[in-house]
Amino acid sequence: MFNTILLQAATGGDAANGGAAGWMNMLMIVALIAIFYFFMIAPQRKREKKINEFRSNIKKGDKVVTIGGIHGTIREIKEDSFILEITNGVSITVDKNAIAMS
Repeated sequence: MFNTILLQAATGGDAANGGAAGWMNMLMIVALIAIFYFFMIAPQRKREKKINEFRSNIKKGDKVVTIGGIHGTIREIKEDSFILEITNGVSITVDKNAIAMS
């Protein structure tokens, strides 16, 4: 499809509209890519940045929920995981990526 558009642009398209159809097709593809970016990719990046900021600001004693639905309190922070106390005397180690944003 892209080759057809380029060939139409190079040969001037059809004589009736002076090659405008080729440029309109190209413009439409660029517009679709821009729409896709602004409605799909940019909001997802913003959301990921917000979640990563939330996870990096968690401190000892914070109450959190994992993505699996486990509620607990942060007892220790390691480089890539947390020790989460679920109830008195019961602790588990969870990955930092397993903490959901509440």
